[in-house]
Amino acid sequence: PKYNETMDLNIRIPDHTAQIFDYLQKGLFISSNSTNEDVRQLYDDIDENFEALSLYFGQIGYTLERGNEYFYFSRNEPRATLEQKLMRAYYWIDVLDLFKTYDETFGPGFRFQPEQILVEANINVLLQNKLDGIRKHFSDKDVRKDVLDNMIRQLTKDSFLELENEKENTYKVMSSWHYLERLIESIQIYDETEDDEKPE
Repeated sequence: PKYNETMDLNIRIPDHTAQIFDYLQKGLFISSNSTNEDVRQLYDDIDENFEALSLYFGQIGYTLERGNEYFYFSRNEPRATLEQKLMRAYYWIDVLDLFKTYDETFGPGFRFQPEQILVEANINVLLQNKLDGIRKHFSDKDVRKDVLDNMIRQLTKDSFLELENEKENTYKVMSSWHYLERLIESIQIYDETEDDEKPE
C-alpha cells in the first residue's frame, strides 16, 4: 500500500475512538452532563484527546467541533440543503421560544415533565399559542399533548434531551442545548425599513 509521507499519522487516540465515531456520525451530540455514564466517559475521552481526535477524524473527512460542554461533527453541505436548514432553523426558533415561555431558566441541566408544560398551557394563553404554533411543523390535526410528545421525542432522538426518570417521566436538558441557542443567536435579522429609506 502507498503511504502519504508528508503526513505524520503517528497519532495516539483513545481506546473508545470507534464508539465516539459511531455516536457522532449519526449527527448526535456528546454532552458532559449526560445521564448516561458511557456518554460522559466518551465526553471525557474527547476532552482529554481533542487535538489528536480532530486530526484523526479530519483524515477521514469529519470535523470534530467543541461547543460549550458538548462535542459534535460538522460538515460542509451543498447549497441545496441550505433551504432545508433554514426551514429547520424556523422550527428551532419556535421550540426555544416555547420552552423559554414555559420557564425563562430553561437550558442545560434543567429538568421537567411534559405534563407540567401541558398544565401550564391550560392557564397561560401565551404558552398555549406557542404550542399551537408548533403544530405547523408536525400535523395540524394533532392535539397539544401529541405535538409536545412528538417534539420531545425528536429532541431526545437528536440528543438535546434525555429521559432521566422513566417512572416519573422526567427529562433533563443536555449541554448540547447551547448549540441550538448559538444557532438562533447567529441568525441576523435585518430591519426592512432601512431598505425603504435608501435613495433610488
